[in-house]
Amino acid sequence: MSYEEYQRGCLFFEARDYAEAARILAPVVAAEPGNRAAVELLGRAYFHSAQLGRAEQSFRRLLELDPANGWAHEVLARTLERRSRHDEADRYRKLARAMGAEEVEGADVSVYAANLA
Repeated sequence: MSYEEYQRGCLFFEARDYAEAARILAPVVAAEPGNRAAVELLGRAYFHSAQLGRAEQSFRRLLELDPANGWAHEVLARTLERRSRHDEADRYRKLARAMGAEEVEGADVSVYAANLA
């Protein structure tokens, strides 16, 4: 997969066509599982299109790639809350606070930033 496909996924995400963005980004992540930017955007697309199981998997992968990413802990907590797994979410939220991450309000999972390599 290419940077052009990632950019195409970004365009669909920005147009709020989250399901299509996820469809485009899934093969990008499959081809480049270490690409944090693609993993993050895929998770956000899944989150916004209510594919919460897939969003959870993506955010867990993001944490594997970057365990000190407070934002990823926070957004995983938010995803788990939406799945009614509040006790599990609390653990990730506490880690996020300890790392200085701000609370995600509602469905605000804005860009954190990651490498595009």
